[in-house]
Amino acid sequence: MVIQKVSVNGGKPIVLGTSQAESFTISVTASDDSGISSKLAFFQIKREGGDNYWSYHGTPTCTASSATTSTCKLTFKLDSGWGVPRNTLAGPWKVVVQLQSKDGDLYNNGGDITHPVLRRGKLSVDAGPEPVTKGKSLKVTGKLTRANWDKRTYAGYTNQPVKLQFRKAGTSTYTTVKTVRTNSTGNLSTTVTASADGYWRWAFAGTSTTSAVNAAGDYVDVR
Repeated sequence: MVIQKVSVNGGKPIVLGTSQAESFTISVTASDDSGISSKLAFFQIKREGGDNYWSYHGTPTCTASSATTSTCKLTFKLDSGWGVPRNTLAGPWKVVVQLQSKDGDLYNNGGDITHPVLRRGKLSVDAGPEPVTKGKSLKVTGKLTRANWDKRTYAGYTNQPVKLQFRKAGTSTYTTVKTVRTNSTGNLSTTVTASADGYWRWAFAGTSTTSAVNAAGDYVDVR
């Protein structure tokens, strides 16, 4: 048997908050001369070097693209009662998949790939005064927080670089104006010169433990 492709959550990181329901799908494409059986599979994602894991042993949904090749999928559904990991477990998790061929052979990839499981980031923005006179100062504030899995709450993410971006009214693209670091409580604050109507937002690129996030644009009328 040959495992041709393993996809977790459509290639996007698994991002977990503090209590809300979450779900993600593992998709495996494999081939074997006898074909792929949908009767038995084992999918697991676990912290690299640790015992924390989510696993499934049973019957996935398999779709055959030929007599020898199939794609098997399983959705992990995590309701608000599931146990979130500890903060120290954010980062790469191993993905283990085991499938069975129609002639009974078992293949296990041994967890040779990893996928990021990240703490959810949140970002707010407020620009003012509104309206503002052209050429006058405009203050833009906000706050970057991330899920604290240990305490089941959100807390400020300190000393992180966050981009201030602007999108002129009538356009669709944001441009970066400057980069500001969060303070000891995750707050952001800077001043710019008002030049045109448009939307201001903060944009955080994420880290190896925390998801990327963009604030919703705050519209400012310049007169």
